[in-house]
Amino acid sequence: MKTEAIDASQLSAVLQKYLKDTGLTQGGPVSVSVLAGGQSNPTYRVQAGGQQMVLRKQPPGPLVAGAHAVDREYRVMHALAGSDVPVPRMLAYCGDPQLLGTPFYLMEFLEGRVFMDPALPELGRTERAALYGEMNRVIAALHQVGIDAVGLADYGRHGGYVARQVKRWGQQSLQLSVPINDAMRRLIDWLPQHLPQGDATMLVHGDYRLDNLVWHPSEARVIGVLDWELSTLGDPLADLAYHGMAWRVSPDLWRGIGGLDLAALGIPDEAQYLQLYANATGRSPGALWEYYLAFNLFRMAAILYGIAQRAADGTAAAADAVATGAKAGPLAELGWQCAQRFMRQQR
Repeated sequence: MKTEAIDASQLSAVLQKYLKDTGLTQGGPVSVSVLAGGQSNPTYRVQAGGQQMVLRKQPPGPLVAGAHAVDREYRVMHALAGSDVPVPRMLAYCGDPQLLGTPFYLMEFLEGRVFMDPALPELGRTERAALYGEMNRVIAALHQVGIDAVGLADYGRHGGYVARQVKRWGQQSLQLSVPINDAMRRLIDWLPQHLPQGDATMLVHGDYRLDNLVWHPSEARVIGVLDWELSTLGDPLADLAYHGMAWRVSPDLWRGIGGLDLAALGIPDEAQYLQLYANATGRSPGALWEYYLAFNLFRMAAILYGIAQRAADGTAAAADAVATGAKAGPLAELGWQCAQRFMRQQR
């Protein structure tokens, strides 16, 4: 099959044989529908043989080096099965691009809740507090996974995570044909000059946030962490700060809770949330918190600039890619503000 975009009916026909050949079904009819969400890897809901599955595949067209790594997503979730980090069960991986145009994997479909707005307007104050506590528990558990024990000691390089990320995303941003703003250029220059020293090496998610979690239908319990495309071995405090951006970003810019009355909502404030994590892991970012936030806002801006590039090239997976890419500049501005606060604190 060619590498251009394929529709659900084409997927159904090809998957019917593949699912039978791999023993996942007896070869009956297959129904495929597009799942909402996911700017990066096209994602589908598959119904076949009385069961539901999720298919994730690389997008078609030229790809940025290291992006859309569905093979890594499959590997890390397979490795975490049975750990304190809840993940869906992996079913099959296919690296042959001839079948569906690009590599893909299949995993179980989780029946649960997904929340998009971190203010959780659909819940009450007590349940909001419980969900934030559970969300903190899961990221703390992730950052305590024994990488040797789960077979992920070679999942990334040890040490220098932030330095490599700064270099990678800076280079990629400068290579884009879509314009980047002045704040982004300042961060590209500033971040390498203030790198944290002696960073730990643990398994990191790279995109840990509320809407990448599947929750139990009625309990404040995560049943699956999704979207592991950016996962690697890295600095757990940098990973925490990516998650912590929500406390700085306003709801009108991105999926954030910045500026909201958190006490009234029952959501822990930034300091309280960091203390929960420190209590569970023994790690605290201390004076480096503003640097880690600046780094993550820069990285998020770089990712969104990449989405803007794919929208310009016509290869974006999501229909709202243009609007999403337009948020890159304002996030870079927030990142530069964090960088300035960090410098003031160092005086």
